[in-house]
Parts: sequence; structure tokens; C-alpha cells
Amino acid sequence: MNRTTQAYLFLAALLLCGGPLFAQESAGEGPAAGPGIETEPDYEGPLPTLYQAGDKTFIISAGVVFPAWFWGDISSEGHGLGAAGGTGFLTFNFYLTPHIYWGLELGGMVNPTKGGNMLFIIPFGARIGYQFILKRFEFPITLMIGAAPQKYLEKGYFGFFMKPGFAVYWRFNPEWSFGVNADLWYVPQTPKNGKNATGTFGQVTLAARYHL
Repeated sequence: MNRTTQAYLFLAALLLCGGPLFAQESAGEGPAAGPGIETEPDYEGPLPTLYQAGDKTFIISAGVVFPAWFWGDISSEGHGLGAAGGTGFLTFNFYLTPHIYWGLELGGMVNPTKGGNMLFIIPFGARIGYQFILKRFEFPITLMIGAAPQKYLEKGYFGFFMKPGFAVYWRFNPEWSFGVNADLWYVPQTPKNGKNATGTFGQVTLAARYHL
């Protein structure tokens, strides 16, 4: 057997032995992510694409509301309300872009008076907002505009309602996030007797948000 034949046999042996080694190395690395393979979002880094047009969220929030400023036919000292009351809201959001959303909101408030009675306000309306995202933290800024039936003893009123607000949420997982809302209620009254009055309330609530 000449040297040329020996060289060909040695090269063939290397190829036969090397094939399985290369195959084992590739198998150990696992399949590469491709168009047909789903991968988990990177929740440790910035999340600019967490939301897409058509995404939806549902929010349940509850907390405290307290009288702030009053003017017109009523003063901040003479409104007769207690220091704080309770409030809660149900909110649905629909995302138009990864950051812009609109939605609907229904809530309620009960605030005791200094005389031991209760003021009830039930706001509802539409909302629009913009959300900033930084890693797991999300910062929505929202404006809600609608109306609110109001009830105190035998007196009732139905009128305009507006609520700008700001919130901070922490994204726990792809389905849930939890946060704190801070809002300002704007509640004007223009009754037929001409005794117009405007009241504002501060609101702080804890919220759980489910991502549909």
C-alpha cells in the first residue's frame, strides 16, 4: 500500500469519527430561535414592544378620596365633608399603539360629612392616555372625561366630571401588573337655582391590572 492510499484511508477515518462529535456538539447547544419558535420576553431589559395595537387591559382599583379645593357658592372651609372617604373603579383600556390607549371607566365614591351623613358620587366616562415604559415599570398618564350622578340626603345632581391622573405600575408577569394611582377629581355643579359651585377631590388607589 503506497503513501497516497494510506493518506486517503486516514482522512476517511477522521471524517467518520468526526461526524458524530460535531452532531453531539450541535445538539448540546439546542435549537436556534427562529420565526416558528416562541421565546419569552426579556423582562430584565427595556420593554418598548410589550404592547401592540389591539392589546387590552382590565383594572380593578380601590383606595381613599379626600376633599381638596372648593369655590363658587361654597368655600374650602365650608363644604362640610369629612377628611376622607372611600373609592373604587373598574377600568377597561384598549391600546392604539404600544404607548397610546383609550378606554372606559366606572367608579364610585362615598364621603362622610361632619354631621354624620354621606355624599355619594358615581363617575363614569371615557379615558385616553399615554404610557411610558422603563424595564418592568410602566407610567401611564390618563385623562378621564364623563359625568357623575351625585346624591346627598334627599338632594341629587347629575353633571360633568373630569379626572386627570398619573400612575406607576410594576409588571409582575405577562398577565398581571400592580401599581398605585394618583388622580384629581374635578366636579362642577351648575344647578337651576344659580348657586354654582365647583369641588375638587384627591384620590389615591391601589390597582391590579390584568393584561388580556
